[in-house]
Amino acid sequence: MGDLKKYITAEELKKHNKREDVWISVQGKVYNVTDWIKQHPGGDIPILNLAGQEATDAFIAFHPGTAWKHLDNFFTGYYFQDYEVSEISYLGHDSGHYLIMTTKGFNKMVQIMSGNCLTGISIAWWKWTHNAHHVACNSLDYDPDLQHLPVFAVSSSLFKSLNSTFYGRELTFDSLAKFFVSYQHFTFYPIICVSRVNLFVQTLLLLFSKRKVPDRFFNILGIMVFWTWFPLLVLSLPNWTERVLFVLTSFAVTGIQHVQFCLNHFAADVYVGQPKGNDWFEKQTAGTIDIDCSPQMDWFFGGLQFQLEHHLFPRLPRCQLRKISPIVQELCKKHNLSYRSLSFFEANRWTIRTLRTAAMQARGMLWEAVNTHG
Repeated sequence: MGDLKKYITAEELKKHNKREDVWISVQGKVYNVTDWIKQHPGGDIPILNLAGQEATDAFIAFHPGTAWKHLDNFFTGYYFQDYEVSEISYLGHDSGHYLIMTTKGFNKMVQIMSGNCLTGISIAWWKWTHNAHHVACNSLDYDPDLQHLPVFAVSSSLFKSLNSTFYGRELTFDSLAKFFVSYQHFTFYPIICVSRVNLFVQTLLLLFSKRKVPDRFFNILGIMVFWTWFPLLVLSLPNWTERVLFVLTSFAVTGIQHVQFCLNHFAADVYVGQPKGNDWFEKQTAGTIDIDCSPQMDWFFGGLQFQLEHHLFPRLPRCQLRKISPIVQELCKKHNLSYRSLSFFEANRWTIRTLRTAAMQARGMLWEAVNTHG
């Protein structure tokens, strides 16, 4: 007998790319996940970003082995006609089956205690933004980690007031943004030193928004714990001078981590538009930069020095990232993919150079506007 399978083409699959009609292809089988996005533990954004596309590589990278059995519930009966297995697709398979914690409940408890209770930053907010960042790495209109107007712009493409699909609003590049961006290579480090305030604000905006937030009650409870012990700690200091210095110092220290996040992506390749499932590995390698350091400095970088390895294997514990780095380098060399590893100093230089380039372009627009209007 002949092949009785029903096939669907890429063009036909692409038609199912709206929130009310979401289909994806995983390993050649097509699934209708329209209803599932409301329950998806990783949120709706990662699925919507890949809606109507082949999403095998991203699915393998983000999901444990236990997730595969759920897919059959969403099978449409169609197979993806244009599905091809690439050599690099296999690399992520084993890590995709890794489970870090033994139970979901224990996972949530540890996350809320380490995130909400200790830092004041909601794990729900972090998952919401971080998952979107991983799927749409360095897309100017899809990746929230590059959407910092009016204070920062890593590319002149942001001067076009792009629409953020993540936030659902325009990233307005107005006269105020032009002014800030014109000096961003000078203001970068000072602003980063107090950027944790923005994360506090973003946490509260999400938790008290109308969006569906997983475990909203426990996230709010964890934040309340933080805003109980942290103010009490600050007020225990003898005078306001010491209190202010303590808060500023604590923000500046955590700012080191924020600088590292920026080094990994600000100077890497960027693009405009929806991420594509069939070039997922290429986008990850092009959009990330590793930091070259000795094993003795791993404590300082906390795994962020292996940013590409983390993007390719997001479920792999950070203590294993150094071990797989040579494999990733060989993989990139074999398939002619980008692999950049810079010293901490050089990565800072690249980042400032990127910011300065955009600043000079914005400054030209600013002076042109001033001269035009007298």
